[in-house]
Amino acid sequence: MAKKITKKIAKKAREIKIKSGKKSRIAAIKFKPAPKAAGKREVVLILDFGSQYTQLIARRVRENRVYSRIVPYTISAAEISEIAPKGLILSGGPASVYEKKSPLPDAGILKLGIPVLGICYGMQAIAQLLGGKVKFTQDREFGKTELFIDDTSDLFNRMPGNLTCWMSHGDHIAKIPPGFKGIAHTLNTPNAAFKDTRRKIYGVQFHPEVAHTAKGNEILANFLFRVCGCSGRWNIKSFARESVENIRKGAGKGRVVCGLSGGVDSSVAALLIHRAIDKNLKCIFIDNGLLRKDEGIQVRKVFKDMMHLNLDYVEAQDRFLNRLRGITDPEEKRKIIGDEFVKIFEEEAKKFKGVEFLAQGTLYPDVIESVSSSGGPSAKIKTHHNVGGLPLHMKLKLIEPLRELFKDEVRSIGKELELPEAILFRQPFPGPGLAIRIIGEVTEERLDILREADKRVFEEIKKSGLYEQLWQSFAVLLPVKSVGVMGDKRTYENTVAIRCVTSADGMTADWARLPYEILETISNRIINEVKGVNRVVYDISSKPPATIEWE
Repeated sequence: MAKKITKKIAKKAREIKIKSGKKSRIAAIKFKPAPKAAGKREVVLILDFGSQYTQLIARRVRENRVYSRIVPYTISAAEISEIAPKGLILSGGPASVYEKKSPLPDAGILKLGIPVLGICYGMQAIAQLLGGKVKFTQDREFGKTELFIDDTSDLFNRMPGNLTCWMSHGDHIAKIPPGFKGIAHTLNTPNAAFKDTRRKIYGVQFHPEVAHTAKGNEILANFLFRVCGCSGRWNIKSFARESVENIRKGAGKGRVVCGLSGGVDSSVAALLIHRAIDKNLKCIFIDNGLLRKDEGIQVRKVFKDMMHLNLDYVEAQDRFLNRLRGITDPEEKRKIIGDEFVKIFEEEAKKFKGVEFLAQGTLYPDVIESVSSSGGPSAKIKTHHNVGGLPLHMKLKLIEPLRELFKDEVRSIGKELELPEAILFRQPFPGPGLAIRIIGEVTEERLDILREADKRVFEEIKKSGLYEQLWQSFAVLLPVKSVGVMGDKRTYENTVAIRCVTSADGMTADWARLPYEILETISNRIINEVKGVNRVVYDISSKPPATIEWE
């Protein structure tokens, strides 16, 4: 929740500025870590042209122990020169380079002497800028395609004569630019890859970053090490050490307040900051009464008793339930919960004197998604299951120690910091909590029923060994009184829906095909052990068109 709440500061500032043209009162200044003592970090920049695979390119580069950053394609040659990256990768994208107003990079980036790899649209952009010819083709290629390699000297070093690659293009390079040489082809694409060895500029029409391309990671590694000369020394351990030192130098003796949700992002951020500044960090955990069974107890036990964090545990169940009384509209629920959270957070933060910084668990995908490929604010600011935003008059600088990391990298740091696995691998949980898993009014009685049902879903999924394979698995209390039979009597009791989904990133999801035996056990346990429930159903809808949560 901490990440979702504090992230809203910057978003709200942009909204105010865009709508009114006035300066915001927010002092949401991005925390700038102290520079490394010994030179700049080795980095490869990825210019984003709007590809669905851009983040995947960044991840693949990091898997080769080379640090990567995604930047808008509009970045100037001067800015790139200042960063001094070891290499540039131009991503794919949905546009056609020959169309008016098509996204093209600063042509000066090809004159910097920095090695460049263009992928799909990125390759076509290189060809367009350097005198080649890109045309629409009737022989479009989508999906798995056989690639024939004509040159194994550098990019395709140690590759077989042919391999399967993943194509996704309707345009092709009809003429390669002067000075370039074709190094691979397919049956329909004569110029499936090219290079200019002298200028160290390469291009591939396929996507080496996706798992469907055989030897894709080796192709990227050849570019990183053979062409760019990267050392491959970047790793999570060194990043964690560096982060702690940077926080210590950047925060100085200033005090930091952090909204702790018990999720992996805010937990790892809090532990890094705690390691850097110890008691100058104040963590605030607000128990809104909308948590899963014993969740508040677990947070207090882990962070206060085991990790010895300066934790302010706020019991505020009554305040939230009083404000939610009679409310059935999902959006109104969210607004009420967010508003009340803000009030309580502000009250508690004021008790911690001399606060200069606000910590949040922002991850790299959050940073990327908040800026479009053209560098401007996103067309739509996500609200989704976010819970409110902090008040505009709180003048605090932001500390975001995880803003350069992906989720799996955050978990790796959490493991180094000895964060318990129960938190480290916890499934995502919405900011408004169980309020949006109770369809209709939220009452204490309905919360108790849902907690007990949800507990049994968790226990059986955990017991089956499927917990970490599922993106989410939980119970939903429906506003349906279903007829049942108990002895000779008819009963009208509650209905519970079970929702289990698989997903890579939460953007899309598919319902999990759980074994019937597990579903049977979950159903039997809920009906027999949870008072007030006589029917269990299983949700078999995917996202899209449905969402993962019900509200």
